[in-house]
Amino acid sequence: MSGAAKTVHVSLSINLKVLLADSNSERAAAVENSLSDLGNALIVRVPPGSSIYDAVIAEAPDVIIVDMARPDRDAIDDLRRANAVNPRPIVMFVDGDDRSFMEEAVAAGVCSYNVVGAALPDVKPMVMAAVAIFRKHQHVAADLAKANTSLREREAVDQAKAPLMRRHKFGEPEAYRWLRRRAMNENKRIAAVAAELLAKNSEGSEP
Repeated sequence: MSGAAKTVHVSLSINLKVLLADSNSERAAAVENSLSDLGNALIVRVPPGSSIYDAVIAEAPDVIIVDMARPDRDAIDDLRRANAVNPRPIVMFVDGDDRSFMEEAVAAGVCSYNVVGAALPDVKPMVMAAVAIFRKHQHVAADLAKANTSLREREAVDQAKAPLMRRHKFGEPEAYRWLRRRAMNENKRIAAVAAELLAKNSEGSEP
């Protein structure tokens, strides 16, 4: 990584660490100025020619802002790699409309893609909207993952009841009570007991 990152303190209503990648120092200063009246933020500017990926790993920002005059697929690759490690809101400003590049950017994790031309608009509402949308998306994704886990666990419990019912002549309520009692005795979740029972069953062991 060439050069040292320039750090600027500005005010944001919520605490954010912003990584700013912009080869145009005047535009970078305009972004900093646009964020200056929002509260407490730490803006870390990546020097031109530096790797965005290395800066993300080193600085661990809450938000990434990328401003580019021309499509830069190396930057897209950096964003894709960084997003795979730890997703975070990414705001991108470009001077020209390029549908193919936009699709690559969104696929790499950019959640706010803005064609702004030479005149940079007020970026703070775009940044705050991107943060809000990203957080909502993460919340929805977490809820979906939790629901999928619960569904898989219920399916494992249902599957584990079948061999108990067959081998011990249990009814379904009795099989469930057997699993629940074993879970309590072993201080485990019932889904974990069910998974262990299914694993033993696949190996031919009797519960």
